[in-house]
Amino acid sequence: MVKGYKDIIKNYFKDYSLVESNLNSFNNFLDKELQKIIDEMGEIVPTIIPQEFENFKIKFNKIKVGKPEITEADGSRRNIFPMEARLRKLTYSAPIYMEVATYINDIQRELFTLQVGKMPIMLRSKYCHLNGLKKEELVKNGEDPADTGGYFILNGNERVLITVEDLASNKFFVKKVATGPSPYVGKLFSERENYRIPHTIEQMKEGIINLSFARFQRVPIIEVIKSLGLVKDQAIMEMIGSDKQTDDLLVNLYNSVDLKNQKEAVESLAKRIGMMQREFVEERTLEQLDRYLLPHIGGSTPKDRLNKAHHLCKLIRKYIYISNGHASLSDQDHYSNKKLKMSGDLLHDLFRVNLRALVQDILYNFQRLVKRGKFTSVKIIIRDQLLSSRIKSAMATGTWPGGRAGISQNIARTNAVDTVSHLQRVVSLLTSSQENFDARALHSTHWGRLCPVETPEGTPIGLRKNLSLLSTVSKAGNEEKIKKILEGESLKLT
Repeated sequence: MVKGYKDIIKNYFKDYSLVESNLNSFNNFLDKELQKIIDEMGEIVPTIIPQEFENFKIKFNKIKVGKPEITEADGSRRNIFPMEARLRKLTYSAPIYMEVATYINDIQRELFTLQVGKMPIMLRSKYCHLNGLKKEELVKNGEDPADTGGYFILNGNERVLITVEDLASNKFFVKKVATGPSPYVGKLFSERENYRIPHTIEQMKEGIINLSFARFQRVPIIEVIKSLGLVKDQAIMEMIGSDKQTDDLLVNLYNSVDLKNQKEAVESLAKRIGMMQREFVEERTLEQLDRYLLPHIGGSTPKDRLNKAHHLCKLIRKYIYISNGHASLSDQDHYSNKKLKMSGDLLHDLFRVNLRALVQDILYNFQRLVKRGKFTSVKIIIRDQLLSSRIKSAMATGTWPGGRAGISQNIARTNAVDTVSHLQRVVSLLTSSQENFDARALHSTHWGRLCPVETPEGTPIGLRKNLSLLSTVSKAGNEEKIKKILEGESLKLT
């Protein structure tokens, strides 16, 4: 044992909290991710507009979150501290302000900032009144100086958002299955902005490799590649690589040999997915491919389609290598293949879904007023209670978008150790009623990241874990910045 390790750990916790990763995740959500969600929303264009307007659109611009405050019965506003929220059974939340602009005939008509809701604030985060207070000031405000924060107060109850463990997106995994048409199945969850599309690759008994995603179910993958613009069989074979997999490739290429150009491939693909419209079949099929096929790779230009075709070739190569025994199966339990969704990530998902609900409500109210001929301003149709109540309800009940439950829980207060344990908890999305032996087992990559001792007895064993005391969770990097650096070094990205 290294001498002085206690002093090192003590000094570490002078600068860093036990729940540092959760605090950083929440701060990052309010500082950066919130604005990204607003930017993704783009322009809101109603289908029904007043007759005197040629076009009308609404745009959300900047968004910011204030500090926790309370509105009293007489209408006055003032700051609120956590202890008062606990005692009066209130929600410790801060107002969300958004800048909204309206355009009539492409000319800006209105520009105003108003409150669109309230966001529960994590204790000791950057937006909390307790942040940066000294020990004496914390005691004066009724707080325990040793309390780590990292939780929320809703209706006077202390609630914690449990960290969720999930498979990393945009990674291709091949596993062996006991049932089904193929003994090996490759899966990839392609995620970008508000899209998360599962892709499945499997080889049928006759040797044809099929791809499934969105409405494209079990379509020949070579057909998809040709529809993306990579038409020549020789080019496809070179991109996949012919060593150790020639027979599998020849079978798939022969199956699509009649498709001589991109148009023929797209028409064949349209028939397979039941595209009934005779007009604009090619455009609509390509639009479906651009939107739902590997959304994490590029956009909708011809260059991006070729990048997607090249990526599919790489997936085929990996799939054939593993199914033929030339490479080992993907280790899904390796922690480099996992991601932890902390409070900021969970609130990101929740806010994005509820912002869409707010937009739909704005459109409904707008069109209702237009039909009655009573529309005056967008300001009167934005209900700030809608967003607040939906976020508060989800955090108070633990029911999250996607049908997940138990995300938010009442914090354990048996003792200080129990509280820290609850704040550091990590839960897998796998159901505890199934065996999942590999997922429950202790993996070598857990070392230094997860506590090997603290997991419950019984059915949830190995699925409910806890972060190690000194572990930290890093934020996702800036992919575009990394791409530019690599391209600047003359590295070809495909």
